[in-house]
Amino acid sequence: MRDAEFTEPQEEFRTTQERVYYQVRDAILRGQFLPGKAITIRGLAAELDCSPMPVREALRRLTSERALELSDTRRVTVPSMTREKLDEICAARVALECQAAAQALPFVDEDALKRLTALDDRVTASLAKKDIQEYVAANLEFHFTLYRLGHPHIILSLIESLWLQTAPLQHLVFQRFGVQELPDRHQDLIAAIAKKDEQLVRTAIRQDIEEGLGSISAEELLPS
Repeated sequence: MRDAEFTEPQEEFRTTQERVYYQVRDAILRGQFLPGKAITIRGLAAELDCSPMPVREALRRLTSERALELSDTRRVTVPSMTREKLDEICAARVALECQAAAQALPFVDEDALKRLTALDDRVTASLAKKDIQEYVAANLEFHFTLYRLGHPHIILSLIESLWLQTAPLQHLVFQRFGVQELPDRHQDLIAAIAKKDEQLVRTAIRQDIEEGLGSISAEELLPS
């Protein structure tokens, strides 16, 4: 298994089990696993330099979060996507992320706005360079930096679960078609945040999600 690139967690974890879970989870969010791809416990254990037990537990947790799927033959794979499921996830993301952004709005001070602007600069630069990996990382950090400002608990875990379900598909589409044509609503969002205009913030978030996920065609949902 040499397809995935596992980054070391920035924080210390109490157990190997926690470390492995977050490394595999992070790899899924960053598009390191593609839809339909089988994941082996032995392969992951070798890559992560650990025993099979923490890998087995990490895959169990990620399966319960719908990031992975257990087949009738007991194989763990990255789920494929249907149009109906994608539409439902898109609607759920709009509802939850609009709420998370609105909840964060009162906590966005000058320093936070500068951090968000710097992250958006990374997103813009990655689009210009057609750098898929950097775009995925910067876009992820931009959104979750904003949402965490509102100190969410339940909402954030639900958003993370939805991102886990769509990240492999989005990365597959990026590999096929590139990122140069992707819409970027972050500047609209930053302007709305600077004005402390909740309605404009919600509109920018909704457009960002719908134009990203909603633009994926039925053909793109099929495995290559």
